[in-house]
Amino acid sequence: MARAVTPAHRITVTIAAWAVGIVIAFPIIWMVLTSFKTELEASSLPPKFVFFDWTVENYAIVQQRSDYLHHAMNSLIIAGGSVLLALIIAIPAAWAMAFAPTERTRGTLLWMLSTKMMPPVGVMVPIYLFFRDFGLLDTRIGLVGLLCLANLPIVVWMLFTYFKEIPKDILEAARMDGATIGKELIHVLTPMAVPGIASTLLLNFILAWNEAFWTLVLTSSNAAPLTAFIASYSSPEGLFWAKLSAASTMAIAPILVLGWFSQRQLVRGLTFGAVK
Repeated sequence: MARAVTPAHRITVTIAAWAVGIVIAFPIIWMVLTSFKTELEASSLPPKFVFFDWTVENYAIVQQRSDYLHHAMNSLIIAGGSVLLALIIAIPAAWAMAFAPTERTRGTLLWMLSTKMMPPVGVMVPIYLFFRDFGLLDTRIGLVGLLCLANLPIVVWMLFTYFKEIPKDILEAARMDGATIGKELIHVLTPMAVPGIASTLLLNFILAWNEAFWTLVLTSSNAAPLTAFIASYSSPEGLFWAKLSAASTMAIAPILVLGWFSQRQLVRGLTFGAVK
């Protein structure tokens, strides 16, 4: 029998949820507000939260100084390309581990996950030398391949978890009807796991979009994404908080819009198979 929820309990939970949400969102809200201040007001003490002279001058200066569309296109191609390539590799791999496991499957999964525990700086020198010797420095294709490999363990793990929730009887029925492995993957497994695949794509797209370490080390101008675009506003002369906030707001705006419109699909994918 379900326990009755009192109005007081509901109000308390609602207030607590709003409080937590405001604390989490406050840095983003403050960044957006700072982007509309002058440099003097951005560094004033005590800080001004709302009552200041609003201006869009910072956005105009940022656009004049840096080619925002060029960096945004690089981010889109690098993040999108790396995630799509990772999905092409991870879907067959996760299928094999979920429906044709061996004694080494668990060890392989743990080994793949352990690669994410190593700091990227630990392999910075060999990867930089590899990129330099093969002409991949400051290229989109080089970053697409690198970020694909960097996020591949997470993609495989997530898809493996989703695929494990699909009944094997459905796949066996498809095989009895003459489906090959390719048709089983494309026409049976993939459509059933669309929520899980979609959430995997979205989460790893965000990870690739926000990747800063490798993009700063391996790019300079041609393939520089929005993370390098933001870093260009940190200089030896100091931090220009208003312009830095404007650049950061412009960089996160596309991913915020994507997350807003895809939140239902994301929640559906993250809870896929949670209720039987």
